[in-house]
Amino acid sequence: MTAVTLYLASASPRRREILDQLGLAYQLLPQDIDESRLPGEAPEDYVCRLAVAKAQAALNGLQEVGQCACLGSDTTVVWENEIFEKPKDEADARRILRCLSGRTHEVLTAVALVTAQSSELRLSRSQVTFRPLLEDEISQYWLTGEPADKAGAYAIQGLGAMFIKEIKGSYSSIMGLPVQETVELLSAVGITAQEILKAAVSEQKP
Repeated sequence: MTAVTLYLASASPRRREILDQLGLAYQLLPQDIDESRLPGEAPEDYVCRLAVAKAQAALNGLQEVGQCACLGSDTTVVWENEIFEKPKDEADARRILRCLSGRTHEVLTAVALVTAQSSELRLSRSQVTFRPLLEDEISQYWLTGEPADKAGAYAIQGLGAMFIKEIKGSYSSIMGLPVQETVELLSAVGITAQEILKAAVSEQKP
């Protein structure tokens, strides 16, 4: 593949898992930025701004940026224009899950690729429909620990999958990193779908 050094500006295990599945070589460079929503900021603008900010902050922290590309992403759950980020506590998680129960919400994931020469961005939209949840299910789900650090207080790749009746859109995007949009961005720095597949074939050869 290309000689570019890829950095992931995230500590998310889900995003690492997705890049690992693609067989990509990358280095972790998590960023701690202010994720406060601006007054009147639309959910779409919010996730896009944070994705770019994370990637740009990672690039700014490098001493040599000539052959580097930084990938930043942000995911949020939206219902009736309210953003559901990670719950503050058990009460907040219960409130969020009650709102999602028996309803369809939107998951927005923005992914950005920043280099010394350019900054590119993609936004993925998906819809997730929950079946009605019992209060006891919400209580027990909180006790598993899974909702505590997840946007929308659930994980589609975990126990939260039991609550999901239907999804429309990208499963990987709901996990936190849309594969199609990410590969599209990476192709600009020489990491194309063809190169990814060739590398996978080479690994299968004895």
